[in-house]
Amino acid sequence: MVAIGVVGYIETPRGLRALKTVWAEHIGEEAKRRFYKNWSQSKKKAFTKSCTKWADDLGKKEIEKELNQMKKYCTTIRIVVHTQMKILRRRQKKAHIMEVQLNGGSVADKVDFARNHFEKEVPVGAVFAQDEMIDIIGVTKGHGFKGVTSRWHTKKLPRKTHKGLRKVACIGAWHPSRIQFTVPRAGQKGYHHRTEINKKIYRMGAGYAMKDGKLVKNNAATEYDLADKSITPMGGFPHYGEVKQDFILLKGCCIGPKKRVLTLRKSLLTHTKKRALEKINLKFIDTSSKFGHGRFQTPQDKAAFMGPLKKDRKE
Repeated sequence: MVAIGVVGYIETPRGLRALKTVWAEHIGEEAKRRFYKNWSQSKKKAFTKSCTKWADDLGKKEIEKELNQMKKYCTTIRIVVHTQMKILRRRQKKAHIMEVQLNGGSVADKVDFARNHFEKEVPVGAVFAQDEMIDIIGVTKGHGFKGVTSRWHTKKLPRKTHKGLRKVACIGAWHPSRIQFTVPRAGQKGYHHRTEINKKIYRMGAGYAMKDGKLVKNNAATEYDLADKSITPMGGFPHYGEVKQDFILLKGCCIGPKKRVLTLRKSLLTHTKKRALEKINLKFIDTSSKFGHGRFQTPQDKAAFMGPLKKDRKE
């Protein structure tokens, strides 16, 4: 994530209200794309005026004045961050933008923290840690319009039923002469916003890096399994590809299909259970192919077992 702005909120009788927003001087193209439906045909004028404030003394004074107003009046400070689409090999170039609340310290400390992080990357290791319990927020896989049998798992009626059997036999009494909300009905299944809590971080993995002129990618090795292998299984992750950047290994499953954006959040609970506090030391990470009955952990294993293949022949 890259920090590009800060928003200060004041408390009113009707809830929080944004008092001031201060944007960084340089905002990446991927973030600007979020403000347009058609980037290629647009004039690309977003933030051209706000960035001129940083150029002259009068503008800088105005920015300082706004930051001081935040320190004086605001109760909540949130930092505006966006994802880095350019480092992923995805079709999408438009960044996802969100506000992240800053907690801890005085309001002045929060504003200064946000100001110091403008245009800087906030790595995942600066927020989360190994063995921590976190929550994931996302949108589930969509299944479209579904009937009651698929959507609510109601029992199918007997085979000879008139006008279909994937139905609810009785949808309620004569009175009250309305259908109650507890009665299963057909409708949208999936593509719902959900939060799953208590996902344990098993590994905070580093991406590929150059060391002494060599590309180091042994981020799936453990103390017990010293093989030089990366987290990407043979043949790549199905429907995704190769993971080259930093990654998080979570216990359990995640919401939604591949490539869908997820929000990771610090847990709101105070963890006391042994399962939440135990230290995890992984012994083995399986990198065999997920596209079939994977037999080999690395391409070298496969080559050693199969021997020279016809496709590798040089004519």
